[in-house]
Amino acid sequence: MSGTQAWGFTDDRGTELGAARVPLRVVAYVRAGAALLDLGVTPVGVYGSGHDGGALDPAKAGGLGAAGVPYLGPGRALDEAALRESRPDVIVDVTYDGKSPYALDEAVAERLGVPLVALSVGNELTLPAILGRFAALAASLGAEPAGAASAADPAADPAADLAADLAAAEAALRAVAARSGIAVLALSGAGPEQVHLARPQAWPELAYLAELGVRLIEPGPGPGANWLTGDWAGAVGLRPGLVLFDEREHATLPYGLPSGVRLTPWNPETPPSPAAYARFFRVLAEALAV
Repeated sequence: MSGTQAWGFTDDRGTELGAARVPLRVVAYVRAGAALLDLGVTPVGVYGSGHDGGALDPAKAGGLGAAGVPYLGPGRALDEAALRESRPDVIVDVTYDGKSPYALDEAVAERLGVPLVALSVGNELTLPAILGRFAALAASLGAEPAGAASAADPAADPAADLAADLAAAEAALRAVAARSGIAVLALSGAGPEQVHLARPQAWPELAYLAELGVRLIEPGPGPGANWLTGDWAGAVGLRPGLVLFDEREHATLPYGLPSGVRLTPWNPETPPSPAAYARFFRVLAEALAV
């Protein structure tokens, strides 16, 4: 896609965005930036959220570090001068409520005069729909479209290859899940006294795991739409055979779980790309097969 073409995109808030030419310089929230990188769009910079610090969280970074994409700091404490120096044509964030960008105050983009795209990662969309929306944005920004040929291999179809790899990972996980029957608990550690237990249907990727046959544990009634907050004794009492633990830097490792419980890292902010989820599904399939 030529950068001289007019550009338009409607984000998941229903906001119609446009520019006189296709945006070439993309600044994005880390999760969105890692997904776009996987999909063929390299950001000129990424920023974090309120959970993040002054350095890029390796659990969330995907391929951003290896690609040399600069980290501009946590979003709501971001130095606007640093963002301005990146000369973005567009900013890409995520939204959990379909109303507001998650990590960056929209007023920042308004002061820069730059369109801000917010794509949903909440449970109003299924995981395949979320992946589809990020693919659509990447295509609008000039990523290799489905069916495009490369100079080295005129018959190559990168998008089809990514889809096939994800489908193979899903099939492998479905087959292992059907045999194992292991009860899986997803959680985020908050120190020795507290843990947040994920409600599977509140998380598109966990809900999708359930569709693939993974036996996910519901933490039970109580406050919290996405998490039930309690203590580690409560987590042990749910008798998980495998724990998906939040591997982001702000989370803590599990405390006091029985020695027989298997542990597998889980990033609740996995980049919404086929490649990232194929990797996650394969890791989980290996853990369930042990």
